[in-house]
Amino acid sequence: MKKSYRILLLENIHPVAQEQLQLQGFQVDRRLDSPASEELRGLLRGYDLLGIRSKTEIRAPLLEEARHLLGIGCFCIGTNQVDLTPAKELGIPVFNAPYSNTRSVAELVIAELVALSRQLGDRNLQAHQGGWLKSADGAREVRGKTLGIVGYGHIGTQVSILAEAMGLKVIYFDIVKKLPLGNAAPCAHLQDLLSRSDFVTLHVPETPQTKDMMSEREFRKMKKGSFLLNLSRGTVVVIGDLVRALKEKHLAGCAIDVFPVEPSSNKEKFVSPLQGLPNVILTPHVGGSTEEAQSAIGLEVAESFTRFLKTGSTSASVNFPHVDLPLTPNADRIVNVHRNEPGVLGEINSLVSKNGANILAQQLSTDSKVGYLIMEVERAEAEALSTDIGKLSRSIRTRLISHLDQQSAATWAT
Repeated sequence: MKKSYRILLLENIHPVAQEQLQLQGFQVDRRLDSPASEELRGLLRGYDLLGIRSKTEIRAPLLEEARHLLGIGCFCIGTNQVDLTPAKELGIPVFNAPYSNTRSVAELVIAELVALSRQLGDRNLQAHQGGWLKSADGAREVRGKTLGIVGYGHIGTQVSILAEAMGLKVIYFDIVKKLPLGNAAPCAHLQDLLSRSDFVTLHVPETPQTKDMMSEREFRKMKKGSFLLNLSRGTVVVIGDLVRALKEKHLAGCAIDVFPVEPSSNKEKFVSPLQGLPNVILTPHVGGSTEEAQSAIGLEVAESFTRFLKTGSTSASVNFPHVDLPLTPNADRIVNVHRNEPGVLGEINSLVSKNGANILAQQLSTDSKVGYLIMEVERAEAEALSTDIGKLSRSIRTRLISHLDQQSAATWAT
């Protein structure tokens, strides 16, 4: 029997996600806000999947109460708003959109880099207030300057390409060895990059290693008169130390898009020690907020949801073993999440024999916590076998995907 899954999308996720998921036969409700935890706890009881952006936090206690959820989608790059390991241990894969807004962020970096170098923010404000500061003092071209990129991933490499096309020399630092694009050159140490760069732009995830990675010591390593750009995570920069470096004129300016504490909605007042300082560009976490990026993100995560629900694929998950088994026509699928302990697969195979099931295809992937199995069997034995596997003491979650549920999964977005 074909199942109609229910999906809740929060935080004004682009409507294209709702449209595409509804085209796949799912029931989708979309809200513009991020409900408070108590309201969200009650809401989740009626849904199979949840889609969020950056404001909604899904922590372990909430996950325990919402353990019926099949999956969570973060319609953004970051996933630090979800407790990933507890979600995995409950059998809940988490998906994100690591590629869709890279160009939007990279373009804003370049725009802010030029704006800082020409003091455009201050001159724009003065002109609006009736001032007329026509002077070349402190205004410089970016051509020929050195851009240091900290974090040479999807966004960092895009910034690298655009910056080099504008005549900047590009150097980068990453804790993982990365192939340089164009003429970009790697730095062995962060301190080396800081001391050589006219502009430093940060593109790192939020981890214990990156928390407060830019503090007074690092600012002192930067060239006098250089600039800092942070469009990554608010916890990466110690704001008080940055304010001091700006007031002492060691840094000539900065562009900050993310903050340690951000307003929970557009109606809440934003307060920062950086406000009012010269040549400081403050933007409200809009690095990836273009219509093109939000549409692409909506499509990317909606595709991950569709493939997961209709085929069991976890290839786009950030916290789950990756399994993506090709479809066999007219076969039913059993997907099983279990604790990764010795003997589980033997128990499952015993149940296959007991039910006289004919396995047409299967794939298993594990990590230190869980194993994820997709097994295709002939339809006659699928339901009973799925029920038996689900009763195993070490099974976390078992789901039967009928051949009817799989329809159109292989022709997504065509």
